[in-house]
Order: sequence, then C-alpha cells, then structure tokens
Amino acid sequence: MDGRQTDAEWREWLDHHAAKFLLFARQKARSEADAQDLMQEAIIEAAERSGGRTPPAPALVFATLHRRAIDWARRQDRRAAREFAVLETAAECWFDTGVEDRERARLIQGAMEKLPEIYREVVTLKIWGELTFIEIAQALSIPATTAASRYRYGLQGLRKLAKEVFT
Repeated sequence: MDGRQTDAEWREWLDHHAAKFLLFARQKARSEADAQDLMQEAIIEAAERSGGRTPPAPALVFATLHRRAIDWARRQDRRAAREFAVLETAAECWFDTGVEDRERARLIQGAMEKLPEIYREVVTLKIWGELTFIEIAQALSIPATTAASRYRYGLQGLRKLAKEVFT
C-alpha cells in the first residue's frame, strides 16, 4: 500500500470540510468559479504535502487557501492592469444557498463584508471553519493572541453593525 487513502475516505473528509473551505475561499476570490478553483488547488496542494493522504488538520488547507488567494489576487491584478479590464466582483452569496432564512444570510453577509478583512477572516475561520486560535494563527501566520484579539474585535464590530441594522 502506498499510504494513499481510498476514494470513500476522501469523500468523507471532503463532505466534512469542503463547505468550510469554500466559505473562506469565497471571501478571498472575486467570483464563485474562482473560489471553487482556489479551494480545489489548495486541497490538492495540501494533499500532496500530506503524501496523498487527507491533510491532518483543516488549518493546513486554510493556510494554503490564504497563501494561494494572495498569489492569485496579485496575478489577477497584474493581468487586469495589463489588459485595462475591470474584474467582475462576486455577486453570489458566501453562504450555502440552501439557507432557509435568506434575509438573515444576506444581513450577515452584509455585516461581514463591512468588517475589515483582518477581522473577517479570523471570525470566518473561528465560527465557520471551526478552528482554534492556535490553528487560525498557523493558517494566517500570526500569533495566537493576535488571532484571539482580532476575533474579539470582529465580534464587537458585528455587534455594532447589528445594532445599526436592527434599531
């Protein structure tokens, strides 16, 4: 046996983690298709680093997504400058389209979009990515205390935005 996992094991791992990865990728990419491509590339890279096995921790995939998103954005910006083209912004919802309360999802997305990216990515990784502050720190290459502070400030920002919307 070469250490690789079966298709069933991969499917189970993807079923458990793919939505989390896609949510994070949607925030980094400019379209749904780009987010899916970014996620797929990050999973493949993380699997290769893990010797063909499922990555041992989701933080590895989030870190790869974060890195690849930065590289991807730089490439896209250079291309846009060369072509003098305005890239299309993502119009799709970050959240699963199966959400029953679409209005609530729209309000949450709007509030999340208003948060500075440094807070938004930590809140996303903590709440939807289900990562610990140590895992977030590894994924974003920041100290764990910084991740915790950004999470706290992000939640404070969301509370403030919620008060504005609902009062």
